[in-house]
Amino acid sequence: MAFIISQSEHYTWPVVIEIPVDGGRYEKQSFDAEFRRTTQVRIDEIMEEALRGEMKDRLIAAEMLVGWKGISDGSGDIPFSESAVETVLSIPTVAMSIVKAWMESLQGARKKN
Repeated sequence: MAFIISQSEHYTWPVVIEIPVDGGRYEKQSFDAEFRRTTQVRIDEIMEEALRGEMKDRLIAAEMLVGWKGISDGSGDIPFSESAVETVLSIPTVAMSIVKAWMESLQGARKKN
């Protein structure tokens, strides 16, 4: 298959979050994140800023996350919005899980080669 240089602006990727629960265990929960497709230059900048401690997981997640499917408040789906993002990213382990999934989406091809 030929490489197509023009790509969509966004893509979806699964995010798995391990939520601490009683008994010293974790419960795995997941949703589909919609990530912004960005340039390699921006990815390098983010990584360099993160290594210097200037870019925390919460900021990376907020920049790269542009939508989602499968986040609920228990009574129904929560639509993606700026305030909903703030609420979701305030939950411990969530921002880290989103960044981990985003990085996995970028490194997956390397693992297979």
